[in-house]
Amino acid sequence: MLKHHLLFGLLLLSLTVLGQNRPMLPYAIQKGTLNDQFTNLSNLSRSQDADFKLIRKTNLEIIRKNVIDSISRYQKEIADLKANSSSSVNTVKTLRDSVSALDTQLQAERQKTDSISFLGIAFSKGTYHTIVWALIIVLAIAFLATLASFRKAKVDTNEHKKTTEELQEELQTLRKKSMEKEQILKRQLLDEQMKRNS
Repeated sequence: MLKHHLLFGLLLLSLTVLGQNRPMLPYAIQKGTLNDQFTNLSNLSRSQDADFKLIRKTNLEIIRKNVIDSISRYQKEIADLKANSSSSVNTVKTLRDSVSALDTQLQAERQKTDSISFLGIAFSKGTYHTIVWALIIVLAIAFLATLASFRKAKVDTNEHKKTTEELQEELQTLRKKSMEKEQILKRQLLDEQMKRNS
């Protein structure tokens, strides 16, 4: 009797182990991907001939339910992806608008930093520097020309002073000579008058 119980126990154990490797009929078509479920349904169906198989209505209902569940899950995923896509498009549009606004602000700031206002007129820095250096060069040339004309005027003034002094000296000399001649003539005249009166 112990042998029968032992043999029965081994048989029960082997059926349990084999049963775990192969799922039971309704569970075989409920697990795995849809492709696996259709393959299991085909394997579990009876063949009538080479082109036809008999499928149990319950198995077909299980597969139909699984297909509907999968389709609704995929539709939900598609709807979520579309929602995410539209929110991503809105985010991208917002970011593009933000970048455009920042670019406009950057251009305005660059224009402010690259320009200088002088007498209410905005100049670019390059133009401003060119104008400033041109004014500096013109003023330097005017200063040098004034300095040169001042020196020439000083030299001319010195020459005129010398000439004036020379002319005054000549004039003084001529006056002296003329006075001496006048005195000589007056003496001669006096002498003549005295000779006549005597």
